[in-house]
Amino acid sequence: MASNTIQLSFSLLFLFFSGVYTATFTLKNECTYTVWPGILSNAGTDPLSVTGFSLQPGESNPISVPASWSGRLWGRTLCSQDDSTGKFTCVTGDCGSSTVECAGSGAAPPATLAEFTLNGAGGLDFYDVSLVDGYNLPMTVVAEGGTGGNCTTTGCVVDLNAACPSELKVINSDEGVACKSACEAFRDPQYCCNGAYSTPDTCKPSSYSQFFKSACPRAYSYAYDDGTSTFTCASANYLEVVQWAISNGGPRLVRYSRYDTEFCWLSDHHPFGGSLAVAGTILKKAMTDGTHLLGNRGVWDLFGWTWPHRDPGWKPNGGAHEPSIGHKAQ
Repeated sequence: MASNTIQLSFSLLFLFFSGVYTATFTLKNECTYTVWPGILSNAGTDPLSVTGFSLQPGESNPISVPASWSGRLWGRTLCSQDDSTGKFTCVTGDCGSSTVECAGSGAAPPATLAEFTLNGAGGLDFYDVSLVDGYNLPMTVVAEGGTGGNCTTTGCVVDLNAACPSELKVINSDEGVACKSACEAFRDPQYCCNGAYSTPDTCKPSSYSQFFKSACPRAYSYAYDDGTSTFTCASANYLEVVQWAISNGGPRLVRYSRYDTEFCWLSDHHPFGGSLAVAGTILKKAMTDGTHLLGNRGVWDLFGWTWPHRDPGWKPNGGAHEPSIGHKAQ
C-alpha cells in the first residue's frame, strides 16, 4: 500500500439484477493488494449468509440479497490472522468479529461505506457512498440502464489518506492508511450532529467535512448531507467503474470509462495544495482540472500527465500523444 502506487482503489462492481425475490451484487477488487469486504444488514433486515470474505487483486464475488434488502458494504485492509490464537483483525474497517465473516458487526471507523436500501419508497433503490464515518479506500457505485430515479454515479475515487489533515490521519508503519471524520477524532457534538447540534438547522458543514466534500462532491461528508449525496434508481444494473487513485507523484487523472467528447486535460493544482485531485463534472469539450466521472458513449484511450502547460491528457482512440499511463475502455 505504498503511497506512490497507481492502482490504489477499492472498485466495487455492483451488478444489480432486479427481481421479485432476489438481487445480486458483484463486488470486484481493482486494487493491487487484497481487500476484505464486509457486509452488514440494517436492523429489521434479515442477515445475509455471507458477511465477509477476501478479494485478491482483480477478483470478484457475486452476492445474492433479498430484493428489499438494506445495509452497508465496506472494504477492510491490512488484515491478518494470529497464528497462535486464530484471531482475524484488520488495521482499517475491522468489524471486531475476530473472523473473516463480520457476522452482524459493522466497520470500526474510519471506513468508506456503500449504503443501500433496495425497493424502497416508490419502488426505488436508494444508495450512497458515505464518508461520515471517515475514509479508508476509494469506492464507486454506478447505476446503468435504470428506469426511474436519477441513477447517478456516486463515490469517492481520490486518495484521501495522503491528503488527510494530520489531526485526522490514521498512521500504520509510518504511512497514512485512513482518514478519520472530525466526529471520530474530536467527539464534539458540533461535528457529530448530536446533543444541541442534532438538527439540520444546528449542525452545519465544518472545515473538516468540507475537506471530504471538496474532494468527493457526491459522497456524504457529514450527517445532514442528504441533498447532494443520496441517489435513487429503479431496475438498474450497478456496474464497475475502473479507477486509479494517485497520491504523491505521477499522473493526476485517476479514472476512465466511455465518453464522446474530444479531449480533456488535467493538472496537479488543488485548492488544498498538494496532489489531491478533485471530482468534477464532465463536459462535451475540454475539461477543467480534476478527476472526472465519464459517461457511456464511445470508446476512448485515457491518458494522464502532469504537464505544466496543460496539454490534453487523453484523446479518442489513441490520439496524437503518447501516454505516460493509459488504458482503453472496453
